[in-house]
Amino acid sequence: MWMSWFLKGTTCLLQVAARSTPRLPPQRCISSALVRILTKPHTPRFAIPSYYSQGQLWGMSLPISCTRSYKKDTKSILDFPVDPITVTDIKQYLRSKDIPFHDGYSCLHAPSMFLDSAVGVPADTGRESFTMFIDKTTGQFLCKETLVEGSWEDLQDCLEVMQKEGQASLSPHVLLGYPESLEEREEKEQELREVQRIWSSAVPFSDLPDEEAQLVKTMFQIGKISNATLKKFAVRLFKPTKSLVFPWFGGRDSSLRGVKLLSAQSMEGGTVAYTEATVPKAGSYHNLFGLPLVGRMDSEVVLTGQEVDTLAVSQATGLPSVALPRGVNTLPPALLPYLEQFKRVTLWLGGDMRSWEASKIFSRKLGLKRCSLVRPGEFQPCPLEALFQGRNLARIVKASIPAAHKSIVSFRQLREDVYGELANTEQVAGVKWTRFPELNRIMKGHRKGELTVFTGPTGSGKTTFISEFALDLCMQGVNTLWGSFEINNVRLAKIMLTQFAMQRLEENLDQYDSWADRFEDLPLYFMTFHGQQNIKAVLDTMQHAVYLYDISHVIIDNLQFMMGQENLSVDKFAVQDHIIGAFRKFATNSSCHVTLIIHPRKEEDDRELQTASIFGTAKASQEADNVLILQEKKLVTCPGRRSLQVAKNRFDGDVGIFPLEFNKASLTFSAPVKGKHKLRKVKGDKGEGSDNEESLGETLKKEETTVKKEKLVKLERPPKATKTPRAVKSPAAGKGTPENEGKKQP
Repeated sequence: MWMSWFLKGTTCLLQVAARSTPRLPPQRCISSALVRILTKPHTPRFAIPSYYSQGQLWGMSLPISCTRSYKKDTKSILDFPVDPITVTDIKQYLRSKDIPFHDGYSCLHAPSMFLDSAVGVPADTGRESFTMFIDKTTGQFLCKETLVEGSWEDLQDCLEVMQKEGQASLSPHVLLGYPESLEEREEKEQELREVQRIWSSAVPFSDLPDEEAQLVKTMFQIGKISNATLKKFAVRLFKPTKSLVFPWFGGRDSSLRGVKLLSAQSMEGGTVAYTEATVPKAGSYHNLFGLPLVGRMDSEVVLTGQEVDTLAVSQATGLPSVALPRGVNTLPPALLPYLEQFKRVTLWLGGDMRSWEASKIFSRKLGLKRCSLVRPGEFQPCPLEALFQGRNLARIVKASIPAAHKSIVSFRQLREDVYGELANTEQVAGVKWTRFPELNRIMKGHRKGELTVFTGPTGSGKTTFISEFALDLCMQGVNTLWGSFEINNVRLAKIMLTQFAMQRLEENLDQYDSWADRFEDLPLYFMTFHGQQNIKAVLDTMQHAVYLYDISHVIIDNLQFMMGQENLSVDKFAVQDHIIGAFRKFATNSSCHVTLIIHPRKEEDDRELQTASIFGTAKASQEADNVLILQEKKLVTCPGRRSLQVAKNRFDGDVGIFPLEFNKASLTFSAPVKGKHKLRKVKGDKGEGSDNEESLGETLKKEETTVKKEKLVKLERPPKATKTPRAVKSPAAGKGTPENEGKKQP
């Protein structure tokens, strides 16, 4: 353990040295920064529940267009243990060290080695003393009393040292990690001071004039929430930014650890944009809003995706309710210990399909047997409005369904899912692209649980295109994991940052920090693999990322780099089929979209790629839900040289092709000027108004044929010669007849 501390300290010194480059001084007045953040509309990060978008929350008719932003961990490189730990390994180790434990829903409960009688905790063996929680999946541990946390390796080191030295407990400060740099310490202290400054400046609703309080409630669509409920949850108003302040309390003393500010701003067209900001950053603090109000003996809780939902549920039902810090995008495993005491957890994350999918994913972490889900569309058009119409807790319990399903299900169990898909066709189609509207017309959207195979000629820009393809979705809140085995993460991040900023930052280095800060907020992670890798290690890392960060999109660039580590005695095509089958199974079981880049076979430059051009057997195209081909016409220089072809679309069968233009300055792709080329859909018929329209493929083929013909004419056309009259024999005349010689036939 001492060696690991030394290495961490050395790493810290290297980091300090790297930060010695002079940079702009940090913003000393965070309040003014918050004013700019909260008054500036952000790009929409994720879909919001339908009852917000319809503007019908609690009987209001105001049209709402919400934009939600959030922060994430600054640690974006996925740190995966070399040897994945299993719950069996954890239990065996604890038994070997004579450590008692109880088996919980998602964690093992054990006595904390960081507590003793000196801190006022009785040294007994009852369940109340089991305050250390060990995650069954990762081995991460947390002591709820002292807030000491660490990895499974850290826990093993502590136990070894404690037992070797014959100690009954360890100091909570033993796992402080490597020392913080001066800049990090100052930033942390500044954030804590800012939390206190905001909190002391915020005003309780009970101290506001009635008219002002009602105006604020109307702006945030919480007109039915009473001042008593707001006081119970300690919600205040921060007047400088006209923001609601939701506090986070934690620790043994329930002290203030952070705040979330929700601001509202009127937009054009009478809509209202909502923006979130957290201090400190959400990545550095994990907690559940409303947690201090939960009693030790409570056995049921409602888990919501937003703080205002928690207020409504608590007021209408009286049931303990807590809100996730990042909405429906992720449930950090660090929060699982705080939910272990509940025998029943009702997930009420929203009324849209995205919230419904998140509920099913989160229930796997929490334990299927104790989770219940509120059906989407059960309370239409507004789920929370039903709470204020006399529907009590019994109605909620009746509306919720068990999260666990057997291996064999009946239509009765699937009935509500089928109805939800029929009633929400747009949401079922998936997340829409904002940079590729033509792709939305064909594929309809990006959906979880699917496998997409992407191919294109060498040097055509496959990695560049797919990075923008994934960035577009990531900017809308799709948690993304990149596995780039062909180019390193620094170069890939540089490409994506350039596409994000839509400009060459080499020429505008003064803007780098601003764009990098915004880029860092994206839910984007990278694998540290490079070069040839084993498929098992890659799949283990992907599964680990899905659990930790709720990853919903994985990009693998590319398949060929995972084939070199396999058994050389096995046929390479059989190896490829095995890898594709493994990714197909992962996508289905993990409800995660996998985009797999595969190089094509070598084709002639003048030939278009087909589905059969994908390297390997037909299994790739058979297993894939979508097949995308980046076509490149090397003999054509007009707009439309590159085009994207959707060769397979299992969702609804639409396939087609549309042209792309490449902008070298921003490394982005876009459709040409409208009117140059027509979007072609291949469905067996021409469709309305398409009788006189040529497809893009036909146009390119004609252009290519014209170029070839011109070249052939120039190279092969013989010189012009003077033609002389040629004698033609008459059928009536005999051969060599003198009178017919030299005569022309008419």
